[in-house]
Amino acid sequence: MTDGDRYAAAAVPLRARLVRRIAAAGGLADPRWRAAFEEVPRHLFVPVYHRPRSGGGFTLLSADDADPRGRSRWLSGAYADVPLITLVRGGELVSSSSQPSLMAAMLEALRVEDGQRVLEIGAGTGYNAALLAHRLGTGAVTSVDLDAEITEAARAHLAAAGRRATVVTGDGALGCPDRAPYDRIVATCELPSVPEAWPRQCRPGGLILAPFAGGLIALRVTGPERAEGRFLHTPAYFVSLRGAGAAPRRAAVGTDGTSGRSRASDTPPRVLENELFRFLLGLYAGDAEVHWTPGGPTVTAADGSAAHAARDGIVRLTGPRDLWAAVEEAYVLWRGQGQPPRDRFGMSVAEGRQWTWLDRPDGPHRWELRPAPGTAGVSRGRS
Repeated sequence: MTDGDRYAAAAVPLRARLVRRIAAAGGLADPRWRAAFEEVPRHLFVPVYHRPRSGGGFTLLSADDADPRGRSRWLSGAYADVPLITLVRGGELVSSSSQPSLMAAMLEALRVEDGQRVLEIGAGTGYNAALLAHRLGTGAVTSVDLDAEITEAARAHLAAAGRRATVVTGDGALGCPDRAPYDRIVATCELPSVPEAWPRQCRPGGLILAPFAGGLIALRVTGPERAEGRFLHTPAYFVSLRGAGAAPRRAAVGTDGTSGRSRASDTPPRVLENELFRFLLGLYAGDAEVHWTPGGPTVTAADGSAAHAARDGIVRLTGPRDLWAAVEEAYVLWRGQGQPPRDRFGMSVAEGRQWTWLDRPDGPHRWELRPAPGTAGVSRGRS
């Protein structure tokens, strides 16, 4: 920490309170990670952040607010166990600092050991890299991000906190081959599939931890093109991968249910309120996303298909396929399997193929992943 940190003393009890709350919920069982959260000042990584307003738009909170009450709200918010929006462009979220308790869960799930090297995909504010650098030391952490504004800010934040990590501006889907191999790769952006460069840049036995379909997949690398593992029980929602390697952007087609064809369905729309069902649906249907409208939920897909489930039991469909059929089939599986939790699911990567599965890789319930349209363009992450 630099001598110029005017909030250092005031931040100590706030940071201690945050750590106690995470620990009380079962996190930070490893004393080395607890020490990192106790000693790395989050406020130095979020000198400015945006709080969403209920009526739309954002309220800016800043360390340099002229009003002391505003500065107090900023500092208190920096140590709340919530994600903080740190960069907005054109009204769109570009980068944020993740919820600290989720960061703690991910860092502990990495199972790092002394002397290991970590590649972080998505630099965010630099806070996650600082926590890793506290745990592993100088030279052990590389963080890559597509956005030069984000990487420049992350470097400045790390310097202010007195933590050293290598921050690279580049395409995270390609990893960072100049500093490979790594023992761990951790991503802070949602993926449509695992970039082929990542297993190649991991040592055999290494671990890749990444958000996928609202969950966290932990893949053990067994070779240059092979990795396999299960999802953690923890839900995780991150900014999606962007650029040439991203999932196609979806149009908001028929989301009001006023056009297209209609049919009846016995599958209750309220099942979409269950996050575990939505997780299964994301694996089963590949690219299904759920949106909420005043008249009921709408499921959309990247090909422009949409299914709007009205409260009268009628489903209104648009686009090239009946997307509600996937909801119905996933519902039958979900009920038949006893509403399975996330950690019954897994993913396999093997020589050009990727698939998710329930219970075992060679079992009857497997779903092939559609490859991303390219390998370039990992999103700005959040950390």
